[in-house]
Amino acid sequence: QVHLVESGGGLVQPGGSLRLSCVASGSWFGIYTTGWYRRAPGNQRGFVASITNGGNINYASSVKVRFIISRDNDKNMVYVQMNSLNHDDTVDYYCNVNIRQDYWGQGTQVTVSS
Repeated sequence: QVHLVESGGGLVQPGGSLRLSCVASGSWFGIYTTGWYRRAPGNQRGFVASITNGGNINYASSVKVRFIISRDNDKNMVYVQMNSLNHDDTVDYYCNVNIRQDYWGQGTQVTVSS
């Protein structure tokens, strides 16, 4: 069974930072690519970043340089460090893994506001 739980969202001022965490269930974690997506109300989820089990990383162009994805296979955790946040980053963030189908967490909300 695949179960993902995100945490770490909240309110932050423009230019600030947040680190989101995702804990995953199951022994599959060390095998598959995991990633972060985000969605504004009324929109589809959009890709943010992904990291393979070997540590290969991809970023969306909108977050490259500002965001850093990492994972800890021993703890079944994936993180995204978000820096230099702006109002456009105010959306819900979701942890993802694809094991023959997409699995999602419940999401964590990030609000960038002064």
